[in-house]
Amino acid sequence: MKVVYTIGRQFGSGGRKVGKALAEKLNIPFYDRELLAIAAKDSGLSEALFHNADEKPTSSLLYSLVMGNYSAVSSTLGFNEMPLNDQLFLIQSKTIKKVADQGSCVIIGRCADYILRDDPSVISVFIHAPIEARIERAINVYEVEPDKAEDICLKNDKTRANFYNYYSDQKWGMCKTYDLSLDSSLLGIDGCVDQIINFTKLHEAHKGSKI
Repeated sequence: MKVVYTIGRQFGSGGRKVGKALAEKLNIPFYDRELLAIAAKDSGLSEALFHNADEKPTSSLLYSLVMGNYSAVSSTLGFNEMPLNDQLFLIQSKTIKKVADQGSCVIIGRCADYILRDDPSVISVFIHAPIEARIERAINVYEVEPDKAEDICLKNDKTRANFYNYYSDQKWGMCKTYDLSLDSSLLGIDGCVDQIINFTKLHEAHKGSKI
């Protein structure tokens, strides 16, 4: 049974660690920044380009205001007429579909749940936590300066939200956008992994029932 897990996350929630632990427990591939290297190799472009644009919408404010969102862009412009970030998003989208087609895996962020929205094997998860817990993690795990931790958490959340909202027709962080939403401060990393696995079992059992 193929299952593709997409993990959205607030900064400092431990979402990446949840995804990594899930992949290790299930012995399936894990993709975070690995996607950037694959996209660069497949396209022949510099990996640095993908890193610079990673989870960021087009940098042109005027362009964004005029076009509204990516769906408007993709329907009116050719590939070469798009801003670089939009071109890179298209390339990365192909990479995400490619790795998902290969079998079960865990994919972190990058609109993967939206890109794979027509794939019935996808289970989309969002990991969140109160700001106090995220600040503590940013300081202790990411070694962020204490007086800057809250600002960094909020700025990263805003960047991720802008990216997701621009390239999809859904809202980043809203519960109805995802199949499962978990508070890592209440469950811990291992607890989140266990809940995702339990959800998968229930989901598959429900799909197999006639009710």
